[in-house]
Amino acid sequence: METEHRVSTLELFFDLVFVFTITQLTVLLADDLSPRGAGQVVLIFTVLFWMYGGYAHLTNQVPPDRTARRVLLMLAMGAFLVCALAVPTAFGAGGVAFGLGYLLVVVVHGVLFTQAHGRGVLWFALPNVLCALAVTAAGFFDGQPAWGLWLLALLLQFVTPVVVQRVAASGAAAEPEVPEVPEVPEQTVGDQLGGMNAAHLVERHGLLLIIVFGESVIAIGIGVGSLPLSAGIAGGAFLALTIASAMWWMYFVRDEGRAEEVFAQTPPDRRFKLAMAAYYYAFLPVLLGIAVFAAGVKKTIGHLGEHLHTGPAVALAGGVALYLAGNLVFRGVLGLGPARYRATALVLALATVPVGTGWTGAGQLVALAAVLVCAVVAEGGRSQAGQARGTATESVTGS
Repeated sequence: METEHRVSTLELFFDLVFVFTITQLTVLLADDLSPRGAGQVVLIFTVLFWMYGGYAHLTNQVPPDRTARRVLLMLAMGAFLVCALAVPTAFGAGGVAFGLGYLLVVVVHGVLFTQAHGRGVLWFALPNVLCALAVTAAGFFDGQPAWGLWLLALLLQFVTPVVVQRVAASGAAAEPEVPEVPEVPEQTVGDQLGGMNAAHLVERHGLLLIIVFGESVIAIGIGVGSLPLSAGIAGGAFLALTIASAMWWMYFVRDEGRAEEVFAQTPPDRRFKLAMAAYYYAFLPVLLGIAVFAAGVKKTIGHLGEHLHTGPAVALAGGVALYLAGNLVFRGVLGLGPARYRATALVLALATVPVGTGWTGAGQLVALAAVLVCAVVAEGGRSQAGQARGTATESVTGS
């Protein structure tokens, strides 16, 4: 049985700082609801979330239980804060500052992993440094060269896990089954990829998700601003909270506990690959979806009785759809079901765009809330029916 390893308060503090980057991305998108603005948000967040995942895996295996580790983790928090502050101008005047902050994030991560695991960390530390240098170099350019360097950084990130897993596999194959001399070996890349604590991994990403949901609520307040609190504004805020609550329900009531069970039952040497699929690739659209929805709420809440422009209407529907798409991938990777209710909700969410542009923002919020609540209720009904059938079968078998 695994030793219990829960998330520390310092890790939660780290997550609060990191989520400020998502807040800044929401602001960036709300100010530029265009394909260009959306592209910048996707590139910046994908690059940042890569290193968030790196720190989540780091503290899963290297708990911040010593002074040196805590200080280094706090230094990384400061570096993430620099990145967050530079997000609005990351493709402009703040590009170099963003890149240097990101480089410090990468270096501290490598130092911490090296402290615990030795030179094997270089297989992923060096590509991470190259990625950070590409982002920093992008700050010196405008237009296509800058976009090209950001895309190069993404390419390095997506290639690195494949290389590391192959190195781990080849290292494991080369190890003798029975060592001739008993000793405590230095941990290899393969050791780092395996042995991830299931409870800590799931809890850490769940806490991140709940903080991001909190940011979506803050977006409601920012959208209201100094507007008088009328019945319409209060109703719109309630609808936005209903949508966020339904999305919360889908993960935390339906999926989180089952995800931990799947990881606990997965052999340690396979958990890294599963974690990359579930909590990086699938979580990217989940977290981006919440940020995009929050940007849509921010632009809509003060115009509830009006026809929405295409940008805010697409942000509202697209944010919910992105969340559901990532959630469906997450469930598919872990073998959780069913999928049809959420897949139907995804399609219906996208279909609410004409409601916002052709009718009102309030009408689109009502439609989105109805879609998600119905999906949650339908899924809950099926779950209860399945449990009832299981109980009846056990009774018959027992008798």
